[in-house]
Amino acid sequence: MKRPLIGALIGVLLSGAALTGAGAASASATSRDAATAHSATPAVTVDFAGTVSLSNCSGSLIKMPTSAATDPAIVMSNGHCLSGGFLNPGESIVNVASSRSFGLLNSAGSRVATLRATKIAYATMTDTDISLYQLNTTYARIQSNYGIKPLELSATHPVAGNAIKVVSGYWKRIYSCNIDAFVYRLHEDSWIWKDSVRYTSSCNTIGGTSGSPVVDVAGGKVVAINNTGNENGERCTINNPCEVDQNGNVTVHQGINYAEETYLITQCVAAGNKIDLNLPGCTLPKPAALRP
Repeated sequence: MKRPLIGALIGVLLSGAALTGAGAASASATSRDAATAHSATPAVTVDFAGTVSLSNCSGSLIKMPTSAATDPAIVMSNGHCLSGGFLNPGESIVNVASSRSFGLLNSAGSRVATLRATKIAYATMTDTDISLYQLNTTYARIQSNYGIKPLELSATHPVAGNAIKVVSGYWKRIYSCNIDAFVYRLHEDSWIWKDSVRYTSSCNTIGGTSGSPVVDVAGGKVVAINNTGNENGERCTINNPCEVDQNGNVTVHQGINYAEETYLITQCVAAGNKIDLNLPGCTLPKPAALRP
């Protein structure tokens, strides 16, 4: 998990480092089968429209399947991209004031506006790696003023083998690959993420791509958020996550990158784009004050 322009600062979490490694034979077979099953689905055009650049990461203007045009708009990035630094394992925050700004990009990757937050609606680095900023404007106003629509989060689990694109607003670069497999637990230093997405090797993302939306090419919806990768082949250290299976077996794939699924977010957003961690089916980690 590392951000750009901070060099070797250990507190930097990679938004996706270049990783090598290939999946296990069974995972590869699953990927091929899924890819074949979906090969007839026409692909959509994926560009930079709706992505944003942060001071240290990438992100995107996103909506839920139930969001209304008049709702306060939301920007999504990684939890490790917060300007205040990394959150501790087990820590989550809700409704914290923020005036952070974001550069809104059009389809060509040109900056067309500066968006501003009013608060961090939700953020965590536990189980997943996300930050959701509520803006001081609505989707309707953004589209009316700049002609930009938000990206939509898929409400369903991503599919192994599907073609994806990782769209970095920071670097204005799009990476193309496939979902290789899903990782039971991904460990990086003291952080643990559940059911992470492993890319095939052609998504050799780098620092600064943290927070980039991962778009399923077949449906055009966001299915994950880019967040890390194993740079040096080390085991379970900063910028060198390791995979841990249900039996506790540890695997390292140097040069391979990962993302965290985003469909879980849609289960925790009520009417008006309000984060509600008590909704039925919501499994995002709660702040200590909200836990039973």
